[in-house]
Amino acid sequence: MVTKYIITSPECTDILPSDIATMVYDSKCSVNVKETCFGAIINGEEDAIKSLVEEIRGLDPSGIFVKDRCFPPGDRRRCRGPTSVSPNKIVSSAFGRRGGGARTGYIMIEAESKMLPMISRALAATNEGAVPAKKKPLMPNKLEEIIKYEFF
Repeated sequence: MVTKYIITSPECTDILPSDIATMVYDSKCSVNVKETCFGAIINGEEDAIKSLVEEIRGLDPSGIFVKDRCFPPGDRRRCRGPTSVSPNKIVSSAFGRRGGGARTGYIMIEAESKMLPMISRALAATNEGAVPAKKKPLMPNKLEEIIKYEFF
């Protein structure tokens, strides 16, 4: 079994997490999917996951990213749901509190997602063949000309 995060770039407004989840449901593969605020978590056999990831990334190759996850959705070792066995969760659920803090790994995904727009733009530019030329050092005589033109 393999678990993957499917993360959309914040600039990718054409594809919503619900679109990804619907695509997984429509695939008729034996795969678990959990829609999240940043995309989706999919879990299943490696071959099914691999083909789904290729299909999903085909929607926007420079705006959809994939990351491995060690635990399947709802795993008792990571999930903060009511079936978890932590004594802190029993106490907090008795008092109607959520149990505190962001989910494990969410802070990292949030930090990574802030970089995704820049990565998306760079990938899109590279795919279009727009690779910037290497910058050459400015020759001293050219610098002198610029200074004379600008300031004198």
